Amino acid sequence: MAEQDQTPVFQIQRVYLKDLSLEQPNSPQILLEQEQPQVEINLGIEAQPVADSIFEVAVTATVHTKIKDKTLFLVEAKEAGIFEIRNIPEEQVNPIIGIACPQIVYPYLRAVVADAITRAGFPPVHLAEVNFQAMYEAQQAQAQGNGSGSPIITSA
Repeated sequence: MAEQDQTPVFQIQRVYLKDLSLEQPNSPQILLEQEQPQVEINLGIEAQPVADSIFEVAVTATVHTKIKDKTLFLVEAKEAGIFEIRNIPEEQVNPIIGIACPQIVYPYLRAVVADAITRAGFPPVHLAEVNFQAMYEAQQAQAQGNGSGSPIITSA
């Protein structure tokens, strides 16, 4: 029975849309512009403990589309997941939270962003595939370079 209690667990409890905003501050005038818009996309990952061995991991995408210096539309979406991570060696927890969890949540985020932009009356913006392992490794290298060595998890 004691052996069963030590079984490694990594499972999704739930994936959900945590936040979504869409702004078109210069409509309808900017919709008459014929110029090709510039698209800027930023991604962020955050994680926090929810309960013992339960973590919320959220991936945020911000899509800011401009024509000249005026905003055509701005979409920010945050998709989150609740994950149970239990009986896994300490050194493996941060990579799971920084790589595996965002990989699970990200496809849902991509769909939400494309859908919101389409519903706003624009051609969908499809977020590119992301190498979360490379992103995590870069974040870790930067943290070590700063001497902070901080994990991706933030406390609530």
